[in-house]
Amino acid sequence: MTDEHKYTNGTVEAEVLESSVIDEGVFRKVLIKAGRVIAQPALEAMEMIMDKETPPQARVSMMAALAYLLMPLDLVPDIIPAAGFSDDLVALTAVISLWSNHITPEIRNRARLKLDKWFPV
Repeated sequence: MTDEHKYTNGTVEAEVLESSVIDEGVFRKVLIKAGRVIAQPALEAMEMIMDKETPPQARVSMMAALAYLLMPLDLVPDIIPAAGFSDDLVALTAVISLWSNHITPEIRNRARLKLDKWFPV
């Protein structure tokens, strides 16, 4: 099922998909491999996507950043120890920074709760 929101800027049109199409199991597996430092902004991005108050433009940006994280091939291959997820972290934090005025305390709290569940301290 999709919740189609259209964002049109000139010739740019993007469809934002409802969170139910994102496979949380695959997402969790990648984040466990990436570690807590990468997981925090990734979960914040995921929570922003799922939040109905997040503007469509921000949701599309977050989905692009998460897609980059999930892609097996990227600028710095994720199999390289320590450096492998550094480009993913930069992409995630840059996009979150761009839309930081839309991150509510509730979004941060939901992300933190999931982070603590997936990465017990």
